[in-house]
Amino acid sequence: MKKSFPLMLLIICIALVAAACGTTSPAADSKNSAAPATSNGGTPQAQPSEELTFKHQLGETKIKKNPKKVVVFDFGALDSLDKLGVDVAGVVQSNLPDYLAKYKDSKYQSIGTLKEPDFEKINAIKPDLILISGRQQTFYGELSKIAPTIFIGVDNKNFLESFKSNMKMLGQIFGKESAVDAELAKIDQTIKDVKAQVAANGKNALVILADDGTIGAFGPGSRFGLVHDVLGIPAVDKNLDTATHGQSISFEFIAQKNPDYLFVIDRATAVGKGDKVGAKALVENELVKQTKAFQDKHIVYLDQSVWYLSGGGLESVAAMVGEIAKGYK
Repeated sequence: MKKSFPLMLLIICIALVAAACGTTSPAADSKNSAAPATSNGGTPQAQPSEELTFKHQLGETKIKKNPKKVVVFDFGALDSLDKLGVDVAGVVQSNLPDYLAKYKDSKYQSIGTLKEPDFEKINAIKPDLILISGRQQTFYGELSKIAPTIFIGVDNKNFLESFKSNMKMLGQIFGKESAVDAELAKIDQTIKDVKAQVAANGKNALVILADDGTIGAFGPGSRFGLVHDVLGIPAVDKNLDTATHGQSISFEFIAQKNPDYLFVIDRATAVGKGDKVGAKALVENELVKQTKAFQDKHIVYLDQSVWYLSGGGLESVAAMVGEIAKGYK
C-alpha cells in the first residue's frame, strides 16, 4: 500500500496538468481574437485607407476613402455633402445660395470665388480632396498639384445619368452609398410624377434667363435642359443654342413662339445685381402679355439659387424637379 500511493499521486498530477493544457479560458480567447495588429513596439498599427480611382470629365483621380479635409467649389456638391452629413473644410463663401448660408460661418475657410481660387488659402488647408465644376475647370491642373481634384459638374447633354453618377461617386468616397440611393429614389419618383403630368396635358414650355435687361433662351441639351430632356416637357423650339447663357432672344421671339409655359430664372438676382421684382417687370411686358403663358397664369419664376448657382446636387436637383412639378399643372 505504501509503495502504490506515490504512483497513484503521480498519475493524478499528470491528469491535472493535461487537462489544464487542453483548456483556454473564454476571457483569454476573447482577448486574443480582438487584439489589433501591432508593430514591434507593441503599438496598434493604423489600417491603410482604401484607395479609390474615379474617371471624370477632366481626367482620372486616385483618392483615399473617407477624406478628412475637403475643399468644395461646386455648390451642388456642397449641398450633397450637407445632405449626407459630411463636413467640409473650405468653401466659396461669395454668392452662396440662401439654403447654404450656414457655410458663411468662420469655421469654414474661404477659398476664393467661383472663378478665382485662392491658392494660398487652399494650400494652407492641406486638403485631402478638392471638388470642382465648370467655373473652375481651367484651374484643374494647378489644383491637382495641391490635392486629388475631381470634376463633379453635370453633363448637360446627359444630365440625369451624369448627376446620378456624380452622386454615387460621392457615396463611394464617403461611405454613404445607401443614403445616396435613398435620395435618388425620391428624385426618380418625382420625375415619374412630372412625366405623368406631361403625358396628361402635353403643353410646351420655354425656359429663359433674365439678366439685367437681356434675355437668353434655353432648350434641349442646354444647362437647363432637364425641363425637356429629363422631365419630357415639349420645347417650344428644339433648335436653340446650347451656350452657357443661352441663345439671345427678343420679346418678339417669345410672342411669336407663344409658349404654354414660360419658366424664368433671374440671373441678376442670383449674382447680386437685381431682384425678382425687376425680372417680373422685365418679362411681363406688353408683348409677353399676349402669350398663352401669361394669359393662363403659367409664367413661373424659378428659384435662381438652385437653378443658376447650384444645380447638380441632391438638394438642388430635388428642388428643381419639385418646382417644375408644382408649376406645370
